[in-house]
Amino acid sequence: MTDHASCSTVLAAPKIAIIGGGLTGLLTATLLARASNQISSPSNTPQITIFEKSRSVGRLATRYRSDSETGKNWQWSFGAQFFTAKTADFQQFIAPWLDIGLLQPWCAEVVELTPANDRAKLPDIHSKEQWDAIHARYISTPKMTSWGRELATELKHTTIVFKTRVAPLAQYSHHQNPQQSQNQTFNQNSKQTELFDDTGASLGWFDWVICTAPNGQAVELMADSDFSQQANITKPQMQACYTLMLGWDDVQKLPETLNSQLAPQWDVAYLNSAVLDRIFIEHQKPAHDALLPSVTIHARNDWSQVHVDDDIEAVKAKLLEAAKQALNWNDDSAPSQTDCHRWRYAATIVNKDTKELGILVDETKQWIVSGDWCATGNIESCYQMAQKTVEAIWQTQ
Repeated sequence: MTDHASCSTVLAAPKIAIIGGGLTGLLTATLLARASNQISSPSNTPQITIFEKSRSVGRLATRYRSDSETGKNWQWSFGAQFFTAKTADFQQFIAPWLDIGLLQPWCAEVVELTPANDRAKLPDIHSKEQWDAIHARYISTPKMTSWGRELATELKHTTIVFKTRVAPLAQYSHHQNPQQSQNQTFNQNSKQTELFDDTGASLGWFDWVICTAPNGQAVELMADSDFSQQANITKPQMQACYTLMLGWDDVQKLPETLNSQLAPQWDVAYLNSAVLDRIFIEHQKPAHDALLPSVTIHARNDWSQVHVDDDIEAVKAKLLEAAKQALNWNDDSAPSQTDCHRWRYAATIVNKDTKELGILVDETKQWIVSGDWCATGNIESCYQMAQKTVEAIWQTQ
């Protein structure tokens, strides 16, 4: 974080709206509060409101089903499976949750898997690497959603409004709120923005509006709003991802490829496949051993993008066919639980010819568009974009 202790001006408590309660939104609220505590008294802590269209926060998506006979769960992390912490700042930030075990390193055994063309043969599986503490991948326990919920719980000066869909900003007013006196605004010349929900009801007036929605939703929210950075929102190339979720009633019913009693144990497989990308064995993760056998499979992004508008049931059938070839199950070892999810904006394409977008700031309106898709699309990007957002807000004062 930038050291703000040198700021000489004591700011009145700004009212800040964050659209989206995913990790970028939660981390932005967290870092805003921390930065404010360094330069002002508690009474001047920003008044932050997060507007989230769903019923929960965090967006490290977890889906589960309960078995009526055993009471145990199948559980799938059908969004991000893990995250890395490559920068010193982010390593320091996550340390408290590592200390209490809410975040844990996942030292997975990783293999490369080539499906067999012949059903009578097993897939070709070769050891690739083991993730270790030096190059750690981290997971949240007992669910990937747990960390996001804990971040939300620790936000003492933030209001989170659930099941609220913010209307496009083109509908918003951009003038001084007559009900506010000058010392209540972020600075004396500030223009405030009135937000509305999709029914037309006012959500209040705000000095800053930060949009952390996924790329496609950000385009819709900012369309025709005269946002000065509008053209840049569409610059990142985004690709979709389909996720297949499989469950078995008992480890004894697993196909030989997954049964560690019959084959070498592995946790993650990189696939040589035109359809599938990676397989993750959920019940072998740290603190997940009480789960019924659960496996999450991500399709390739390029394949998913080609089929992004296909019927979801047709896609599911194609993924099951590819998964059956990769894991080589028969009628006796077929999964009892199957589900499929479509992520329209799952991955930001990053290569030598693309440049990270970074956050988009309209200083006149005091609007910011942010999100992991503004960088490399991973969870550490959420933190880095939150850092840049906080710096942008304080540097304009």
